Amino acid sequence: MATDKKKSILREGFLVKRGHLVHNWKARWFVLMPDKLLYYKYEGGKRDSCQRGKILLKDCEITCPFLEHENRPLVFKLQTKNGVDHFLEACSREERDDWAADITAAVDKLQTSGGEKATNQEDPSESQLNNINLSKVLDSMYDVHSGIKMSNHVEQGNTYSNCFSGSAVVDWLVFMQLALTRVEAMTLASALLEEGFLRTIGLKSVEALRTAGLSEQFMDDSTALYSFSDSLKKRGSVKAETSLSAVELSGKVIKRGYLLKQGHRRKNWKVRLFVLRSEPAFLHYFDPTKDDISPAGGFSLRGCLISSLNDNGVPSGVKGNIQGNLFKIITQSDTHYFIQAPTHQDKMDWIDAIREQT
Repeated sequence: MATDKKKSILREGFLVKRGHLVHNWKARWFVLMPDKLLYYKYEGGKRDSCQRGKILLKDCEITCPFLEHENRPLVFKLQTKNGVDHFLEACSREERDDWAADITAAVDKLQTSGGEKATNQEDPSESQLNNINLSKVLDSMYDVHSGIKMSNHVEQGNTYSNCFSGSAVVDWLVFMQLALTRVEAMTLASALLEEGFLRTIGLKSVEALRTAGLSEQFMDDSTALYSFSDSLKKRGSVKAETSLSAVELSGKVIKRGYLLKQGHRRKNWKVRLFVLRSEPAFLHYFDPTKDDISPAGGFSLRGCLISSLNDNGVPSGVKGNIQGNLFKIITQSDTHYFIQAPTHQDKMDWIDAIREQT
């Protein structure tokens, strides 16, 4: 019976879910089945055997991306047929879009098996961009309340204020239904760039503008930066500042994902969003339950030692009955970090990625 259930699992992994009554965010382990999405609590480095809740997928509506939570650009929304909203956050845009695509496929399959056929579907080849008014798009983007959010971004040691990333623009255009797909949104953003409504900020977007064709001038990339044209009335001027923390966060993102980390003082286990960067090589971790965009901690990988821990028994230094998928990082200052991955394959992938940077 357990084997049959395992075979019917379409996808599983960590997502951060907003509570219904108290609107706080908690990391949960989600399991996508053909007709429902189950979620479990992780405590003490282990998943609860009893599920904390389930979301029935029949007639669900998925909104991806969902951009109404400030400082949380990786959220998507599920609305059940009873009108209940569930807000879920992934660790990356790729993970968010993959989860949304798999859930959408499950919902569509339920529709088909129920004998219902979609009607009056638009031909995806018929783009709505032909008659779009770029000035109105710009006005919407520039709106203080519903427009694109401007914030600080780091590139190669410089912190640029009052700008936004290329992927944030694409997310916003799709969310506002000004474009049907991400490809269509990139074409629209490239037109805004070509007309001088937007401008490039930093080296990556400048290089893309210089070398790419018209349709590829704008980058759907979280590290390519843009802002509004200087000719517009400024909501804030772009400034570049350099700081030590900016240098730490300026490297190229190599890998990101949810892992469990043992605390140094209380020795309790918490889900954290880990981000691995190169040049300079740093590993930072964030508290996914908070809206703070600054890391909760991090360290340089220079001189670090990383080792896989034996799955048999509880390793020395680990509190509780924690077994499986553990690895340890010892920093140059002799600080020990104990980390648990969701699966053995995840553990080996993280170890290999970190070793390449040490």
